Formats: sequence, C-alpha cells, structure tokens
Amino acid sequence: MRVSRKEAAANRERVVAVASALYRKHGFDGIGLSDIMKKSGLTHGGFYGHFGSKDDLAAEACTSALRGSDSWISASEKGGFEVAVRNYLTPEHRDDRAHGCLFAALASDIVRQPRAVRHAMTEGFRTTIDKLVRMLPGRSAQVRRERALATMAGLVGALILSRAVDDSELSDQILAASAKTFGRPQ
Repeated sequence: MRVSRKEAAANRERVVAVASALYRKHGFDGIGLSDIMKKSGLTHGGFYGHFGSKDDLAAEACTSALRGSDSWISASEKGGFEVAVRNYLTPEHRDDRAHGCLFAALASDIVRQPRAVRHAMTEGFRTTIDKLVRMLPGRSAQVRRERALATMAGLVGALILSRAVDDSELSDQILAASAKTFGRPQ
C-alpha cells in the first residue's frame, strides 16, 4: 500500500524521534535498526525508503536531539545563567537519558562514529555555547566564551558522573555541588 508524501514525512520524523531517544538511552551500538523501526511502528524493510544508511539516521537523530536538548537554556532566559545551570543539573534530567542532553548521553560514543554524526554533535555544541555566551555577564566576548565552554564541559561531566555512581545520595551531591560551583557568578 502506497503512503502519501505527508505520511512518509511523518513516518520519517517518527523514526528520527524514536532513534534519537533510543540512541541516548542505549548508545549507538546498543540498539539495532530493527528495534528502532519496530518502536516506530514500521517494518525493518521500510528503513531504506527513508534513509541511506544507519549512519544517516544517526546523524539526523543527533541533530534532532540537539534542537530540543537545550530547552534548559531557553527555559532559563529570564532567570539568567545561574538558573540555566540549575535547570540542567536536576535529578529529572539525570534520570531521563532518553530525552536528556545528547552530549552527556553520547559524547564518548560519538567519537567512534562517522564524520556526519560528529559534525551534528559539533554544530549542536556550537549553538549551545553561543546561547550560553549570550546569557553570561561581562564585557569581553572571549572571557564569556571561555566560561561557557568550561561550564558546559563541567555540566556534562557532572551529569555523566551523577548517572554513573550507584549511590543516590552521592549522585544528588554531585548535582548540587556542581550547580553551586558552575552557577556561581564571577
């Protein structure tokens, strides 16, 4: 049965959204195309009607995830940089890998991915840094950029470590201490 262009576009969008969540939850090698297509409500055979390869899907899924993953910044614009940091380092964000920050979920995995996937990560990271720079006080664009880069590195590291430890109290302490340190005005 033939589907309309509109239906095909909706199917593709659904596959990208599902892949984005599953890659963040399980890693690129932790989930197969058949699982992605099944969770999307489509057949595995239909995959190549939408994508040239698994790498093409991975790059598009990363781009999609990055479009929505900096909502913690957008939600914080009125409250400022300190609020943005606190919004990133929440237990809810820690506990929801599938819908959280792509950087924290897949950064160590992306290094082994093809250039297109790494490029999607790079462009998303640049966009996030640019948004943080605009939120930071100070005259010097260079100083604000350096602080944004260091803060983002610290936030991602804190989120990764808070997910990695098996002690919930220690995990909460990592989030709280990091929010206090990175959100502090300078």
